[in-house]
Amino acid sequence: MSSVSQTLAGLSLSHTGGGSFRRRFLLTMGAAGIIVGLAVTPLGQAMLDMAKHARIHAPDLAVFAALTPAIKIHLIAALGGLVLGGVLMTARKGRTFHRAAGWAWVALVSLVAGSSLFITSLNHGRWSLLHLFTGWTLIILPLAVIRAKRHNIVRHRRAMMGLFYGGFAINLFIAFVPGRTMWMMLFG
Repeated sequence: MSSVSQTLAGLSLSHTGGGSFRRRFLLTMGAAGIIVGLAVTPLGQAMLDMAKHARIHAPDLAVFAALTPAIKIHLIAALGGLVLGGVLMTARKGRTFHRAAGWAWVALVSLVAGSSLFITSLNHGRWSLLHLFTGWTLIILPLAVIRAKRHNIVRHRRAMMGLFYGGFAINLFIAFVPGRTMWMMLFG
């Protein structure tokens, strides 16, 4: 692990001033919560009804087989990005492994964001408010790479940690909302 603290639990980065990071993190999570709330509110009662009848089971591969190619790509790339991102968060930074795995992670996250542009079932064939996360990712990801290329490590780290912890944590929650694919595969 790098010499710079990267704890999310304490919501602090030792070199950036914990209060500033904590405030930005909480504001971001609050904004994300509002977006998710607005996106799923019309489905609230149906989601509650499904949640009442939930039971955990082995993954239902028939649900996966019935998915569109865009959703399959999105799901596989997201799971790969989650695992590789977790490894990157704990591995030593600045080494050859970090650079190579980082490029692979950038490719996976780009694939997740790009494929999400073709997933429009939540809003009857149109993009939903959840696609704001896609836009944000497609803006921040290249900026984070540019920051690394320019050796602006503090801003690179901040952007990548935000994408991993914020993006994956938020979207993992969204993926398990009753009625969505991951929920159907494991609980439906």
